[in-house]
Amino acid sequence: MHNVRVLLPRCRRLHALAALTAASALVLGACSADSGDSTQNSAATSSPRATASPSPSSTVKVPGGVRLTDQGSRLPFGRPATVIFEPTQNRGSVLQLTVRSVRRGTLADFKGFILDDAYKKRADYYYATVRVRNVGTGNVGGVPVPLWGVNAANTLLPPVNFTTTFAKCPSRPMPASFGAGATLDTCLVFLSPNKGSLRAVSYRPSQAFNPVTWTGQIAEPATPKATPKPRSKPKG
Repeated sequence: MHNVRVLLPRCRRLHALAALTAASALVLGACSADSGDSTQNSAATSSPRATASPSPSSTVKVPGGVRLTDQGSRLPFGRPATVIFEPTQNRGSVLQLTVRSVRRGTLADFKGFILDDAYKKRADYYYATVRVRNVGTGNVGGVPVPLWGVNAANTLLPPVNFTTTFAKCPSRPMPASFGAGATLDTCLVFLSPNKGSLRAVSYRPSQAFNPVTWTGQIAEPATPKATPKPRSKPKG
């Protein structure tokens, strides 16, 4: 059995997904937006006026011919979004993000991992297959894939970070170098507490950004095929 611990970081005001870092083998958190602001707390449902850039101060160059996806866009699984991503003040690029599909997992999938509290044992588990392509000119390597899960309680769910292999949904961060033209196919694991269903996957680099969300049909876990019993030979 893997000696895996799970840390639940304190909920905090969102600034950037890249700020979520962890040193443990399996790390998850669930932080809602501030309840006092109804616009910012509606990650999956609100649709304020869309703007193209995540912030007026963004200095990321958008290549000619590349059109950014409007803030507040709601996309089906499989449709790409083109967004500015700035993991730090001095580093950023334009990414094409595609949530290709989502399927439910089961507690049995985590056999061999220590799920040592009720939060993790009573969660619902979701696996999102994702493609990330750098269509800009900057290098944004070495940071997490900037996507969140959004559950029925409108809670933002960061993807679980593994330091050991999870075969059901092999998760990989963007490599140390992720420059122009680089592409990454990966799988993100989201744990939604108290059997909370996943409603969307969201790109939300800051609390001020009206998120781009993906929704669609979520596949159910595959039912294991029963092993056929050998036929008994007739007695001669």
